[in-house]
Amino acid sequence: MLVHLQGPWTPVLGRLTLQQIPYENPILLGTFTFVAVLAIAILAATTYFGKWEYLWREWLTTVDHKKIGVMYCLLGLIMLFRGFIDALMIRTQQAIAVGHEAPGYMGAVHGYLTPFHLGQIFTAHGLIMVVFAATPLLVGIMNIIVPLQIGARDMAYPYLNALGLWLTTAGAALVMVSLFIGNFAHGGWYGFVPYFELPYSPGVGVDYWIWTFQLSAIGTSLGSINLIATIVKMRAPGMTWMRLPIFTWASLSTNLIALTSFPVLMVSLALLALDRYVGTHFYTAGMGGNLMLYSDLFWVWGHPEVYFLILPAFGMMSEIIPTFSEKPLFGYATMVIASFAIGGVSWGVWLHHFFTMAASPSVNSFYSVTTMLVGIPTGVKVFNWVFTMYRGRVRYELPMLWALLALFLLLVGGMTGMMNAFASSDYMWHNGLFVVAHFHMMVLVIAASVFGAVEYWFPKVFGFKLEQKWGKWFFWFMILGTGWTFVPMFLLGFAGMTRRLDYIPYMQWSPYLHVMLVGMVFYVLAVCFFVAHLYVSLRDRVSNRAGADAWGTGRSLEWMTHSPVPAYNYAFIPHINVLDEWAWRKENGLTELHAGDYEGIHMPKNTGIPLFLGMLFMGLGFALIWRIWWLALLCVALIVGLIILRSFDRDTDMTIPAHEVERVERGAQDETPATARSAGMPGGAVTAHSALRPGTDGIGGGTTSTNPSWAPMDR
Repeated sequence: MLVHLQGPWTPVLGRLTLQQIPYENPILLGTFTFVAVLAIAILAATTYFGKWEYLWREWLTTVDHKKIGVMYCLLGLIMLFRGFIDALMIRTQQAIAVGHEAPGYMGAVHGYLTPFHLGQIFTAHGLIMVVFAATPLLVGIMNIIVPLQIGARDMAYPYLNALGLWLTTAGAALVMVSLFIGNFAHGGWYGFVPYFELPYSPGVGVDYWIWTFQLSAIGTSLGSINLIATIVKMRAPGMTWMRLPIFTWASLSTNLIALTSFPVLMVSLALLALDRYVGTHFYTAGMGGNLMLYSDLFWVWGHPEVYFLILPAFGMMSEIIPTFSEKPLFGYATMVIASFAIGGVSWGVWLHHFFTMAASPSVNSFYSVTTMLVGIPTGVKVFNWVFTMYRGRVRYELPMLWALLALFLLLVGGMTGMMNAFASSDYMWHNGLFVVAHFHMMVLVIAASVFGAVEYWFPKVFGFKLEQKWGKWFFWFMILGTGWTFVPMFLLGFAGMTRRLDYIPYMQWSPYLHVMLVGMVFYVLAVCFFVAHLYVSLRDRVSNRAGADAWGTGRSLEWMTHSPVPAYNYAFIPHINVLDEWAWRKENGLTELHAGDYEGIHMPKNTGIPLFLGMLFMGLGFALIWRIWWLALLCVALIVGLIILRSFDRDTDMTIPAHEVERVERGAQDETPATARSAGMPGGAVTAHSALRPGTDGIGGGTTSTNPSWAPMDR
């Protein structure tokens, strides 16, 4: 039976009333006006230029893994910008609200944000940055690159891939809706029980938080199933496990973490929803429940989630550093083992979040040791990257600069993490800014790796390089922003400042807070340089066109196909002979071989059902948030109906004719820049197809036959 709610409720609109729209808040009113004007401008431009059919055909209904990956990345960038605005508001509020004489604006006693509003911003900032910025960016890059690196033409389940994207988008949309209708949770991004129970949080903020999180968790779980199946079952002939590129290994490890941890999150959220909607007491200590059950369930997901985010970043660094050191990756086997060691240890560290809950010394000691153990495989990776660069011909191009920044931030984050691993020291700065600064160092490792990966693989996806000048301005101002923001944060943590303060009582903290505000200004300038970087790159895309091997020293399989990549990825499925297949082919002069006559290629058809399901799930979430039961039942019925309808659809595939494949392949070769024809030079063109002749092994990059006539063709 549904629990009794405080406040009005109607059968048609549930809890939704005009009073739930915060039109009296000037910040939210200004934000709504900006978003509305921007949306109208985009819709008008799309209509004026006649792009609706193109958007529907090429993007909204696509099941192409590359386009889905690009849309994941766009979603991540949009939400990254939203999360950055939240961070800017937090830091400006704290810099203003120092001391009892600090002025108040817009209804706030100190600063310009009320405690309730700032609590919402803190909660949204954490949730958005972890779940809707970092996760979509990483999942998007994995979507694009993994099938290319293993020689596949698409993901194992293209339809499921699209559904995961639109479910994640539905969750992100609910976060954005909470800005203008109702309010968001204000108790921290990971939730507090019993504070998130209905008697203590009777509004809709926690409900927004629950269903936003839940939709994202479902979408990420579907994506993890897809990526694991793709890596296990769709590798090209000859690609044994020890010939997988290291980024693919990192993707496999991180998605095994996702597949086993996100269901735990879904269970913890479902139990909290039952407490709030049905009146159960899973987390109510006085009613037979256990409030620590929620904390355990959440952090059993929450700490493996950290490694779910960091492992793909390590994989990106492991691709970029060898390319721009012009050497193979040092210690390939140990890098693979280290990736799975990190994933395995990640399941035994969650209790370090409760070092202050008065557990026994033996319990705290165990989780201190397991937390420190993570440093061993991470240290292996650091040394391997350094040895890869040692005596290599290091080129300091933008992707390499980002990788080196990520390496430096990893050292800072790792060392401060070891400090947090000691229960005795954690007692002193638990819930303080020192821990916040440490976590942001690790998140910035992810951000630097992602920006490096975007620079690195952008020409592969779009066919032209990003412009370097504005990109370097963006890079250097990111460094300035990081130093000026987080060094003072570490110092404030040592001084005893805790997180989530809307008012700063101690004047001696004021200089540090103002230095942090200068750092935020540098970050704002970095965002401006990033926008200029994209604009200039798009404007000069013709002059910055790149061939298949855009950097000239690519080593893995994705640099073998055209830039931009055709819809089918490979005209002929390549046969894999060694680790670093593309580097081996260049060394042995096997880059210009042709596999024979073209054949038709079987590919999945586009479908709009994942988009409609995403919209319906968003409607279901909105209905559950506001207790609009008729809308919830309607959405459930339509979701079930669409799933059944899809199950009867047998026309889900198509064949790209051989003549069309030949036309695309010859057109891609003709459009290669004349100055970049050589496969050994930056931007080199390639139609590379070869395999070992019978009797050769090619293990570990060893020498094999260089006579094309002896090599069986790819197919």
